Amino acid sequence: MSAVVIVDYGAGNTRSVRAALARLGRASVVSAAPGVIAEADDVILPGVGSAATAMTHLRETGAAAALERRVREGRPVLGICLGLQLALETSEEDGGVEGLGLVPGRVVRLSDTRVPRLGWATVEPDGDTYYFAHSYGAQTPATIAWAEGVAAVVVHGSFRGVQFHPEKSGPIGQRYLERCLTPA
Repeated sequence: MSAVVIVDYGAGNTRSVRAALARLGRASVVSAAPGVIAEADDVILPGVGSAATAMTHLRETGAAAALERRVREGRPVLGICLGLQLALETSEEDGGVEGLGLVPGRVVRLSDTRVPRLGWATVEPDGDTYYFAHSYGAQTPATIAWAEGVAAVVVHGSFRGVQFHPEKSGPIGQRYLERCLTPA
C-alpha cells in the first residue's frame, strides 16, 4: 500500500489529516520534497495558516513546482481549506499573494457572512454537513458545490479542493476523504 503524501509548508493541519488517514487505514508521509510529491499516488495540500508564508515555503522547497507538474500530468491533488485557496491564481490575504495557479480564480476576504466563518454548514447540492473554519473564500468558475453562498468544493482537472475540513467533520468527512483517495 502506498502512503498518501501530506504536503508540508511549515504550518497546516497535518496532524489532524494524518489522524483521519490513519482512521481510514491509510499510511501517510508529511513532506515538501518534490520527488516524494511527484511519486505519490495521492497528495493532500492541507489547510490552516497564512497564504503568504505557505506560498513562500512551497516555492522555496520546490513543492510548488511539483504540485503544478502533478496537476499538469493529470495526477490527483486534494486541497483542504487553505490548500484549496493556495491552488487559485491570487489571494487578497496578506496584502495580496500569487497562488499556484492550478485553478482559475481568486481568493477574497469574506464579507457577506460572519468572519471568521466557523462551524457546521450544509454543502449543496449534496446536502451533507461539514465543518468550516475560514475568513477567505474562493471565487472561481470551477466551483461545483456551495455552503451558505460560499464556494465549498472546487474541481479543475485533477485538482479537487474543499473549503471545509473533512478530517474534522466526523464520519461524513471520513467518507468524503476516502472517496477522494485512490483505492488502497
